[in-house]
Amino acid sequence: MATSDGFRFSTNIFGLRSAADFTAMCKHVEELGYDTLFATDHLGGGAPFQLAVAAAQATSRLRVGTLVLNAPFWNPALLAREIVTADVLTDGRLEVGLGAGHMKWEFDEAGIAWEGFGTRTDRMTVTIAEISRIFAAGGYPQRRALEEHFGLKPLLPVQLRGFGGYGPPLLVAGTGDRVLRTAAAYADIVGIAGTRQVAGQPPGTFRLCTATEADERVAFARSCAGPRAIEWQVLVQLVRVTDDRRAVAEELAGQYGPGMSPLDLLQTPFMLIGTVEEIAAQVLAGRERYGFTYYTVHGPFAEEFAPVIERVRASTP
Repeated sequence: MATSDGFRFSTNIFGLRSAADFTAMCKHVEELGYDTLFATDHLGGGAPFQLAVAAAQATSRLRVGTLVLNAPFWNPALLAREIVTADVLTDGRLEVGLGAGHMKWEFDEAGIAWEGFGTRTDRMTVTIAEISRIFAAGGYPQRRALEEHFGLKPLLPVQLRGFGGYGPPLLVAGTGDRVLRTAAAYADIVGIAGTRQVAGQPPGTFRLCTATEADERVAFARSCAGPRAIEWQVLVQLVRVTDDRRAVAEELAGQYGPGMSPLDLLQTPFMLIGTVEEIAAQVLAGRERYGFTYYTVHGPFAEEFAPVIERVRASTP
């Protein structure tokens, strides 16, 4: 999956208006040079696997995926069926991102019990293990007679990399210790989300992590992973191309959590501010400092970030 320069770049889907608009957006993302287009898993947005399959059908090389599924929303057996179907229909271009969920109101609206973070993370870990078991089994023995009678083959993933080597690549993203331990143990791609719950505030009230916190979070995940080969992904919360980095940082100070100074915003890897050249330098520095080689920017910033992709690739052998 890695490109010749070692970097991959991705964005995510914001909004769904019509089939024609969606197809045009996917084609444009591919033309801009992105490697992957992700669907989210939030109420009010489109269904993630339907979006992923449609995005793959609209494009020729673009990988597609979920960033990230709320694991407590999903029954593992039914999620396994969604994953294998999407992997087949995308011709093996699927990446599966999983998280523990963080928006309490979505759980309330869906009638799903809101549990503590540790319990939600445990459910995610169990989900990974159960899907791995289902894929490794090579199909359901209860269907063997039916399949043999009609000459059918068991429905199995096209890709054999993630989920213990029996499914598509697995991305696990988060910031807390428990999520990162699970990511380090099972994921092919470890995502550093870069936001943290503000203490004492309602669930879903976040602040941006500083560069120092990013150092610590990556170091913690690496210590848990040991010698495993892992791709490191970072979710960038904002991209702003400007000739005056300091002025933009001063404008944004206070919007991304208490205590975030303009200097913090300029140094954090979860926000990219500056000229195209300056942002490209930030991306290259992020690889050296943190090991980040898979950059994801939110959909509203995809156009603005695209020249950076070209500049980074022109700067690497």
